[in-house]
Order: sequence, then structure tokens, then C-alpha cells
Amino acid sequence: MNLLDRIGGWGDNHHPRWLDIIRFALGIFLFWKGVMFIQNRDDLITLINTHRDWAALSVGMAHFIIFAHLLGGLFIALGLLTRLAIIVNLPILVGALFFANSPTGLFSAHTVLWQTVLCLCMMIFFLVEGSGPWSIDGHWRRHPEEVA
Repeated sequence: MNLLDRIGGWGDNHHPRWLDIIRFALGIFLFWKGVMFIQNRDDLITLINTHRDWAALSVGMAHFIIFAHLLGGLFIALGLLTRLAIIVNLPILVGALFFANSPTGLFSAHTVLWQTVLCLCMMIFFLVEGSGPWSIDGHWRRHPEEVA
């Protein structure tokens, strides 16, 4: 049994139910950040026009961030493939720590450092802790015959 399986097993067995409410709030927050990113499309276009050498990277990152936040936030809130959704969103949050305060200003629009740090800490916590009993993953663990 490898380390990740042991951590996952420990998290599944020691999960208080009230943490599912926090997991749900984290998922909704990530989903909301994805929606805010879509709504502030004009800021992104302005940023891309001022930094032509970052244009292709910026557009690609923007699409990945939107997709990961919307789908990952929904999955985290529902407790569906929670650890996978967190792993996909972790590089975005780590990147936000660096790019939010970078001199280039890449993706600095509407980014608050304390929100990023808190969200990153919660994601690492739920990566270890798991989705909990009030989740689709928890339902599938209790009823494996329904998964097949």
C-alpha cells in the first residue's frame, strides 16, 4: 500500500460531517471565481493587448483556469472525484500566488492574496482528508454495486 492510499484511507475514516459543509463552500467559491473570470473577460483582453509576448500563454491559461474552476468547483462541492478536482486546481492556485503580485500583472485582476492562500490551504487539507460521507464519492464507497 503506497503513501497516497494510506493518507486517503486515513482521511476517509476520520472525517467529521461538518467538514463537508466547508468542502461544499470551497467548491462553490471556486465555481464563483470561474464565473467571475468569465465576467471580467474585458480585463483579460486588455491585459493580453498590453503584453503581446504573453498572448498565447494568457489565452491558454485563461481557458484552462475557467474550465478547471467551473468543473472542479462543481465536483468539489458535490464531492465527486474530489481529490482529482483538487489536483487539477492546485497548479492554478500556486500560480496565482506568484502571478497575483508579479510585476507583469499577469492575471492580477480581482485576485486577493489572502483568499488565494486560504483556498490553497483548504485544498491541500481536503486533498488529504477526502470528500467525506456527505458526497457522491462517499455514497459510492458505501454502495459499490451502484458504481458498476
